[in-house]
Amino acid sequence: MSEHDKPLKKVCIICAKGSIEDVYATLVMANGAVMEGIEAKVFFTFFGLDAITKKQMNKLHTATVGNPAMRMPGGLPFPTILGMLPGVEAGVSAMMKSQMEKLDIPPVDEFLEMITAGGGEIYACKLAMDMFKLTKDDLHDQVSGVLTVGDFYAMCGGEGTQIIFT
Repeated sequence: MSEHDKPLKKVCIICAKGSIEDVYATLVMANGAVMEGIEAKVFFTFFGLDAITKKQMNKLHTATVGNPAMRMPGGLPFPTILGMLPGVEAGVSAMMKSQMEKLDIPPVDEFLEMITAGGGEIYACKLAMDMFKLTKDDLHDQVSGVLTVGDFYAMCGGEGTQIIFT
């Protein structure tokens, strides 16, 4: 480490999408941070709220349309048009969940509990909550509160902080 490098002390992660791959990227990074002793604060906004909403958190899907990184078994590109067919998104999502289960990756609610048990904090966006007509009662118990973007940024200040947008 050079004299100009500062150790990472805090990560503030913003999750704005509700697909399996976006939500799990957020959860893995937040959990990894707390496991490394790095302070972690996670802010779920717009469709990312699905990850912390009790009724939706176990119904996340893989984005099959408009996902250029999507591959079929064998590595061939997944034609976007297939993602529009009935049942394809559900099938791909089930395959993804099956693969995650084989790797012992916990479900969303368990991940949230692991993050908060390690000292991480989970927040919901007030604007998105108002837009989707959600209340704090709609959210998982591990959600610390509902904040404005300004409030979240205020708690993310300080030297050694990285803000990550997934």
